[in-house]
Amino acid sequence: MGALFGLIIAIGSLVGGFMAMGGKLGVIWQPWEYVIILGIAIGTFIIANPLGLVKDTGRASIEAITGRVPKRSDYLAILGLLYALLRELRSKPRNEVEGHIDTPNQSEIFTAFPSVLKDKELTLFICDYVRLIIIGNARPHEIESLMEHEITTHKKDSLKPYFAINTVAEALPALGIVAAVLGIVKAMGAIDQSPEILGALIGAALVGTFAGIFISYALLSPLSLKIKSTREKQTRVYIIVKQALIAYMNGALPQIAIEHGRKGISSEYRPTIDEVETATTSGSRVDDVKEAA
Repeated sequence: MGALFGLIIAIGSLVGGFMAMGGKLGVIWQPWEYVIILGIAIGTFIIANPLGLVKDTGRASIEAITGRVPKRSDYLAILGLLYALLRELRSKPRNEVEGHIDTPNQSEIFTAFPSVLKDKELTLFICDYVRLIIIGNARPHEIESLMEHEITTHKKDSLKPYFAINTVAEALPALGIVAAVLGIVKAMGAIDQSPEILGALIGAALVGTFAGIFISYALLSPLSLKIKSTREKQTRVYIIVKQALIAYMNGALPQIAIEHGRKGISSEYRPTIDEVETATTSGSRVDDVKEAA
């Protein structure tokens, strides 16, 4: 909602300010100038990026606009799942835990936390490293290094839409000039017309420059930064898993290991110790734990 509210303010200020100066909206409504600018921008974007990234950019844009980032209840679910797995590792033979890792969709532990299970990448990440713990031959610092490498790779891949849109945003002012030049060429073809007609054609050409700059700095650049912030927050859950699992491998009790993970959560969404204790030890479902206001 914040992104949409900001967009309304930006466009409202533009239109309102222009009209307050005595401008007529019809002057800046030059659809073919916008077609030239946006058409070239979209075309070059598709040329420069593989189809998978084009689709991911669409998903990333929707996530950024809707603010789809992990909330407090999501973090509680992750901590609750990790606690249940670590408790199983500590209290039962490790071969009994393999069933939860091999088929998480059928595991009582994973199915108790549907918000985690529906994230296939995160579920696979947890299962892979719990499986390494079960094997028991890997050293904690080796697992930590492997986790950091995977998280870094995941973060780079998740931020590709940010770089792709930012590249287009940087090019848009120049594309606006292209549209403006074409408009001037058209105006020069009517140099023998009256000043009123010629002035309207030149004004329409200049709209191209305005549109390129406005779309770049007021729309796409903020969108790319919003995508970056959103994807970085989504990647944060992997760091929480890493902190908890490494703490357990270094000898921490499950509850202490979970606290290592909790400390990695941003203060904006970090649940309290009491909330985590309720989610992990009371036997209640995480979905029943109310988020703080």
